[in-house]
Amino acid sequence: MRLQFTRLDGLLLLMTFFWGSNFTVIKAALDELPGPAFNGLRMVLASALFLVLIARQEGLVGRVRQIPRRDWPAIAGLSLVGHGLYQYLFLGGVARTSVANSALIFGCTPITVGLLSAWLGHERPGWVTWLGTLLSLAGISLVVGRSGGSPGSLAGDAMIFAAMICWAVYTVGTKPLLGRYSPFFITGLTMALGTLVYAPPALLWLRGVDVSALSAAAWAGVVYSAVFSLVVAYAIWYTAVQRLGGSRTAVYSNVVPIVAMSIAAIVLAEPITASKAAGAAAVILGVALTRLERPPLPAPVES
Repeated sequence: MRLQFTRLDGLLLLMTFFWGSNFTVIKAALDELPGPAFNGLRMVLASALFLVLIARQEGLVGRVRQIPRRDWPAIAGLSLVGHGLYQYLFLGGVARTSVANSALIFGCTPITVGLLSAWLGHERPGWVTWLGTLLSLAGISLVVGRSGGSPGSLAGDAMIFAAMICWAVYTVGTKPLLGRYSPFFITGLTMALGTLVYAPPALLWLRGVDVSALSAAAWAGVVYSAVFSLVVAYAIWYTAVQRLGGSRTAVYSNVVPIVAMSIAAIVLAEPITASKAAGAAAVILGVALTRLERPPLPAPVES
């Protein structure tokens, strides 16, 4: 069997760079902006860009009117989980723990996506998958257990773990919708709806901020995180979910911890300790084990 590297593979690797670097970008921006304000600004910017592009490519109003009633509960639920609750937990977690911890915990996304898919009947994991799951969980516990044990760090780790669960639920939950809508449309619509809930209270945090005093780097962080981490990376992710399936796409998220830890070590001088390196190896090896099993046949998409 010959290993093929497609254009989509290249885009997925580019996505891992955007997400890996985003942890450091957020850490730096939070020195000047409260987390909710930063997140509210980038979500508003990303949602606006998504909606403009959808309007130009597909026709926004007409496309929304074509959505049948049966799809709206799923769209609303995914908007709240994948953009409202997820963003709250993600930013709160990144602010409270290290970049390395955050990225490594997100390294369990592929296993979580696989287990959710199995629970929904899309695939049946064998003993190799369960072994990989236990190994990755051991890797996370190794990293978190050596994080110093401070209440703030442990709370941040817990928030990041909950955010990872939300992201996995969102990834698996969008699969049926991607059989009827384009990845760009469903991602942009759910993000815009989630922003409507998240942004109004979050932007109230700007009342205590002297916006005119913010540095160019802080504004650049908002723009970078919105355009590349949200719009471009999300579009790549859900295009891959549509074409490859959630489990195969999620494997690429294992590159994110390596990118994140490397950039954080260079820019933020976060040390890569032996326990973090061992934890990273365990997480990645655990997910690699889950890929040794024969991939299941794709489940039919409901129409």
